[in-house]
Amino acid sequence: MAATTTEKKQLRIATRNCGFIDPESIDDYIALRGYEGLAKVLTMTPAEVVDLVKRSGLRGRGGAGFPTGIKWGIALGNKADQKYMVCNADEGDPGAFMDRAVLEGDPHSVVEAMAIGGYAIGATRGTVYIRAEYPLAIKRLKKAIDDAREYGLLGENIFGSGFDFDIELKYGAGAFVCGEETALIRSMEGKRGEPVTKPPFPAQSGYWEKPTIVNNVETFANIPAIIINGADWFSGIGTATSKGTKVFALAGKIQNVGLIEVPMGISLREVIFDIGGGCPDGKAFKAVQTGGPSGGALANKDLDVAIDYESLAACKSIMGSGGMVVMDEDDCMVSVAKFFLDFTMDETCGKCTPCRIGSKRLYEILDRITKGKGTRADLDRLKSLSEIIKDTALCGLGQTMPNPILSTMDTFANEYEAHVDDKKCPAHVCTALLTYTIDPAKCTGCGLCTRVCPVECISGTKKQPHTIDTTRCIKCGACYDKCKFDSIIKQ
Repeated sequence: MAATTTEKKQLRIATRNCGFIDPESIDDYIALRGYEGLAKVLTMTPAEVVDLVKRSGLRGRGGAGFPTGIKWGIALGNKADQKYMVCNADEGDPGAFMDRAVLEGDPHSVVEAMAIGGYAIGATRGTVYIRAEYPLAIKRLKKAIDDAREYGLLGENIFGSGFDFDIELKYGAGAFVCGEETALIRSMEGKRGEPVTKPPFPAQSGYWEKPTIVNNVETFANIPAIIINGADWFSGIGTATSKGTKVFALAGKIQNVGLIEVPMGISLREVIFDIGGGCPDGKAFKAVQTGGPSGGALANKDLDVAIDYESLAACKSIMGSGGMVVMDEDDCMVSVAKFFLDFTMDETCGKCTPCRIGSKRLYEILDRITKGKGTRADLDRLKSLSEIIKDTALCGLGQTMPNPILSTMDTFANEYEAHVDDKKCPAHVCTALLTYTIDPAKCTGCGLCTRVCPVECISGTKKQPHTIDTTRCIKCGACYDKCKFDSIIKQ
């Protein structure tokens, strides 16, 4: 069977085994060259392994995009009686499930990669910090660890090399901020999950003040393939500064919802229309939010932008961990910014003032605007406060929190102005700015709208045009949804 356009555009490295093997069978994994990478690195020196990862150009897939090999090199160069390899499986972005899919579909790739990383930096202990809300991923990961121990691939004297390495699990309670590495480490230590000032970086002093490497699931999933196929193979994929592939979770107003893995450098247009199939029901594409709640909204003018770290940053967005939410013509971008800010406001750890209080003030301004109470001064305050928070928040999560506001104000300034100047929502989403009326030319007087109206504000005689008392209307939209003749006007 010929490959579809969707399949042709994709390249699976991190998700190479997902759907092809039984995730609970270590023999299936070994049959596809599993643990061959670990065996190979044990014939190399740690410095050679670090150099190979450096030359591959792999960058962290958790959001920051820091070069993995350089991070490992820092930990290798720091002498200590104990070092730690940590896998960040605390996936908190709304609509994102990349890490979950890998852990549920190919847990041994992460186990093997952590052992490889442990050997490279001189660590004998590994920890997977995983969301307690991922029961199937936890079950399969536990089995993978147990089976690897039984086969002698974890524990003492792996492959008779004298290298010892073992892995334990620690569970997160779902705090978004614990995706930030220093907050994650504090949580692992039994403390409140709050970021700390850097330096020192975790690779210098992290878990229990020992050199600690924190990489996310997708980063680790690439490691065995890089070791087996070589640095040149991996660096030959992608762009000059962003190598390899990236897994994205396509969500929102798009035909083909789900996980995709594409080479770095592919355009947004190819992802959204060739792979995603565009917006359903013939609706026009309006924007895509990349990078989750910390990212930015990209519009039609950005569709030919290459998906890599630098290009997305130039558009006031970020790669993030791989969330990609598509919006169509029916979405209000002011409301979208408010939605993402509501999430980050709830998830702030509260340690630094710009994030704790600034997020609340931003939300209050957006709330006024969406309720028709905003002013031009509010728009100025919204922008200036966003820029201040970006410059002054303690951690990356706080610094990127205003991105949805700044990007939508830049690209969809007309929508903000309509909300403030005209007290109208062009997308007809913001309830407080809506008005429902009945078109007498279309109304047949069937009476369906009167029966569904919860406040009985619609009146009229049978088979005669009805009217809505706008002073009593609560703008619930029940009449609009039920009318079979398109006679209800929402404006």
